[in-house]
Amino acid sequence: MVVDGDERVEAFWLGLGLGLGLPGLIDVHTHFMPERVPAKVWAYFDAVGPLVGRAWPIAYRYEEAELLAVLRGFGVRAFALMISPHKPGTAQWLNGWAAGFAARTPDCLRTATFFPEAGAEDYVRAELGAGARVLTAHVQVGAYGPGDVRLDVVWGALAEAGAPVVVHCGSGPAPGKHTGPEPVGRLLARHPRLRLVVAHMGMPEYTDFLGMAERYEGVHLDTTMAFTDFAERAAPIPRTERGRLADLGGRILFGSDFPDLPYGYAHALEVLARLETGDDWLRGVCHGNARRLFGL
Repeated sequence: MVVDGDERVEAFWLGLGLGLGLPGLIDVHTHFMPERVPAKVWAYFDAVGPLVGRAWPIAYRYEEAELLAVLRGFGVRAFALMISPHKPGTAQWLNGWAAGFAARTPDCLRTATFFPEAGAEDYVRAELGAGARVLTAHVQVGAYGPGDVRLDVVWGALAEAGAPVVVHCGSGPAPGKHTGPEPVGRLLARHPRLRLVVAHMGMPEYTDFLGMAERYEGVHLDTTMAFTDFAERAAPIPRTERGRLADLGGRILFGSDFPDLPYGYAHALEVLARLETGDDWLRGVCHGNARRLFGL
């Protein structure tokens, strides 16, 4: 149950935290799922699906209990899920599963999601009232625009509550009808107080999403897959953006995509050190920024 290089994960964060009280990592982007769903997802990656287009060997193909043991062994002290409804009626089912998962997994932030459908505002408000700490939206999987009129009251409720929302809205790994920075820009113009966490740094439209973070103080970005050798071959981040990454360090959060990684977990961390933005920046990205955002 050990991938080559896993022993380097603890060494990474211990090296950052020595004498500075860094207790471990916070991962804002993982993929624990209901029973039988992971096998379907992994089969898709094994078949080199049309959105991937290249080999994607799953590094951590274990049952739920083993996956939790691996993640905790890395020193991950808290984590959030990325749950993604793909049709009407599935969001509440996923929310029920996620609530149960969080109840039996105290280091998991209770996560909820939504879909453009009748009743979405009611169940989102109910989830917030029941203790949901983070919401998710995946416009590619859900095939809906963030500006869908049925979601306007939902976004308003989330802005009012100050609830963080992890949004997969970039056009990677392949563009969709509703992906890209323009729909999110229009959403933020309407709801500027939203606390959005742009998944994958907005891959591949990094520059545009960094600009949104500069314009809107509630916009954050997660590092999921970004900067890795795997992602850089297809969607490299321009070196000219390094200075902006440093300046926005307080709003960049570590995410991994665990367990659906085509490389070891250590690599997702070590590539952040390659950016040469300094240990204080890394400490914030790997722990402090998420702790503040989620009130941990």
